[in-house]
Parts: sequence; C-alpha cells; structure tokens
Amino acid sequence: MEFNLIIAGVGGQGGLTLSRIIGNAAMVEGYRVRIGETLGMSQRYGSVLSYLRFGDNVYSPLIEEGKANLMLALEPVEALRNARFLGKDSYAIINAYPIHTATTLVGKEKYPELDEIKSAIAKICKVDMMNFQAEADKINPRTLGVLMLGYAYGKGLLPLKEESLVEGIKLTLREKLWEINFKALERGIELSRYAE
Repeated sequence: MEFNLIIAGVGGQGGLTLSRIIGNAAMVEGYRVRIGETLGMSQRYGSVLSYLRFGDNVYSPLIEEGKANLMLALEPVEALRNARFLGKDSYAIINAYPIHTATTLVGKEKYPELDEIKSAIAKICKVDMMNFQAEADKINPRTLGVLMLGYAYGKGLLPLKEESLVEGIKLTLREKLWEINFKALERGIELSRYAE
C-alpha cells in the first residue's frame, strides 16, 4: 500500500499543520510516513505545498507528476499551480474561496474564474469544489484543513480510520484546540454525504 497526498495552499491557511495531522494519523496505523514541503514566500499568502506519502515501503517524500492519489487544495489557484501532480486516477478537493495576491488586487494579473479552475482540473481527474471556508468559519476559520480532511475521509478517499484522524489531531494540536477540530472533522464528514 502506498498513498500520495498533495496539500496546496497559501501561507497562514494551516496546510503544514494539516500534513502533520494526517502524517500522525498514518503513523498511528503503523505506516511509514514521509512529508516534504515547498514554501514560496515564507510570509502569509505565499504558496505552500506539502507532499505527504505513507504506506508500507515509502522512502522519499517527493511525489512524481501525475501520481497524487488525492489533492486537498485550500486555495483554488494553488490547485491549478500544482495540477501537474494530478493524473486520471487522482481526486482533487478544492476550497472555492480565492485568496487574492497583491498582483491580482492591483489588477496586474487576472484571477481566473472559479468555473475555469474547476473545468481545467476536471479535464485531468475527478474534482469536488465548494466553499469549505464558509463552513469552517461557522466553527472557527482556522479549522479549514481539518474540515476538508473530514470531507475527504467521508468520500472514502483516505485509507485511514476516523479514530486515527482523531488521534492525529490530538498528537498535533494543543488540547484546547481539540474540540473545535473534532467538530470540523465531523462537519466535513457530514458535508461529504450531501455532496453526491
């Protein structure tokens, strides 16, 4: 067994924390885990990409182009930017909540329409796109990644048990953050049931 996951987002969205939660959950189940990270500008809103691989015999964190089983894109343009990791057997879950950069805000670059992003990714693989941020905001804006994790789990896209994900949250976050993240995980699972 080998599972390749890409988490794409921008600084400040919690992508790195999310990769650690999933990595810890996979270790709870006895898998070898490798995590690699590529950081753009290290301040908020720079591109952040996490590669997460787990399985029985995983040695390198890097994922070959076209070989990701799953992409969790916390920001829509970051999904496009990292589409090279997707192939016909991949699945992309995209948060339909654009975060504009300085260049798009001043009009130097055009931010693509969300429909354009979705149809570009849909040419490569299966894709679910919704405003997960709006759902996370009802709990706590910082639970976005865990809510999307719950959604992926609920869709059967992650070969881990729910109790391992709960354990991953406990191993990664401070205790005072557990409750809101358990709630976000549950909400994500719930959303996956409506999204048929």
